[in-house]
Amino acid sequence: MGDSLRSSVLSLLLGLASVTAGSLAVGPAQAQDDAGFQAYLDSLRPRARALGIRDATLNSVFPTLTPNPRVVQLDQSQPGGGAYSPIPNFEPYRRQHVDAARIGRGRTAYQANRGRLARIEAETGVPEEIMVAIYGHETNYGAYTGDFDLIRSLATLSWEGRRRTLFEPELLATLKMLDNGVPRSRLVGSWAGATGYPQFLPSVYLRLAKDGDGDGKADIWTSEADALASIANYFVHSGWRRGEPWGVAVAVPAGLNRAGIAARTTPARCPRVFNRHSRWLTMAEWRKLGLVPADGRWPADTMLATLLEPDGPSKTAYLLTSNYRAILDYNCSNFYALSVGLLADAVKQ
Repeated sequence: MGDSLRSSVLSLLLGLASVTAGSLAVGPAQAQDDAGFQAYLDSLRPRARALGIRDATLNSVFPTLTPNPRVVQLDQSQPGGGAYSPIPNFEPYRRQHVDAARIGRGRTAYQANRGRLARIEAETGVPEEIMVAIYGHETNYGAYTGDFDLIRSLATLSWEGRRRTLFEPELLATLKMLDNGVPRSRLVGSWAGATGYPQFLPSVYLRLAKDGDGDGKADIWTSEADALASIANYFVHSGWRRGEPWGVAVAVPAGLNRAGIAARTTPARCPRVFNRHSRWLTMAEWRKLGLVPADGRWPADTMLATLLEPDGPSKTAYLLTSNYRAILDYNCSNFYALSVGLLADAVKQ
């Protein structure tokens, strides 16, 4: 055996020894993590009992759980504050999320559910097409709802602790759902806990999920009727105003004094989203400033709206009503809310 080959073999053997030693070293650390994880779960028992969750439910679930490193990795990759990157233009996002395929599937879902949609709109005032657009944006009309085990994911994120104040209540809410009779097999969704056709967090499910088909259950995982009724109920509780549009696409005159319409307050919630909006003016006031609706039709003169120019001056802008704020309550992103509104309009055509 030559010197170079002998050196290569020796390096390989040393590498294998190192890997083996590392594997042996992981065992105690993993065991310590698992013990800490179970100790954390046991610490939740008093709070769970205070919510009426039975010990039998906790005993059936807690011993089966182990930490999921993948969800910790996904959570830690999320923005954590600090400097923001520049906001891109909306148009590329619009082309991706309000595309022909999504519009086509939306129209199919719209027509297939017209009877129940009309009934829900009559009861709640939430437009049929808005319910469908949320359904389409959240899960592509039920095509993908996520496959993470909600209880394991939320238990991991709560135990890890970076955002425990957010995830621990959702873990307890998921356990309450299980205790209330929701099958464990239903409790799957995104790594961060969103579940079902509407992608509700567990706490939202407990508060707002509705039985839309009269079978006595709020099944947002397999029943479109229940999912659509639940979406509408969410908007009712977010302050949706019957008969008011979400917004109007407009052309803005080149000479508009933007400093004169700047917002005068600093929002406490989602400041990066709301700081892009003007102050509130009536539609009559916007008309006097020279704005022109894309379809030539103005809503009622007294209706209040803010101006958003998501692609900058000289591009399509939007006058946005309080119902747009209700969409932002579902997901506090201007791009999300605009694309929901535009998809809804396209689905209804």
